[in-house]
Amino acid sequence: MKTIILIWSAAFALSACTAAEVRPIPGSITYGGHQPRTKLTKAPVGSTFTNQITDEYGRQAIETYRIEPDRSLTLIRRDVIKDDFFGFD
Repeated sequence: MKTIILIWSAAFALSACTAAEVRPIPGSITYGGHQPRTKLTKAPVGSTFTNQITDEYGRQAIETYRIEPDRSLTLIRRDVIKDDFFGFD
């Protein structure tokens, strides 16, 4: 019984967590609220792709986009590429 309560408590706590919204920056495909002119008609809805950019601090970053049912794009993640050996920025 304690295990079930613990699992339900953990599930409830995790359901309250929301991911921070990733906002487009200059260089992002969707920066300024713009969407690509060409619709991604052959890509399956829900599929993702990446785009490499230089962020506002001059670092290389990879952005991940998801294709929505209306064929618009949603920026879901941005990861900074660490290019030095020791991981210092």
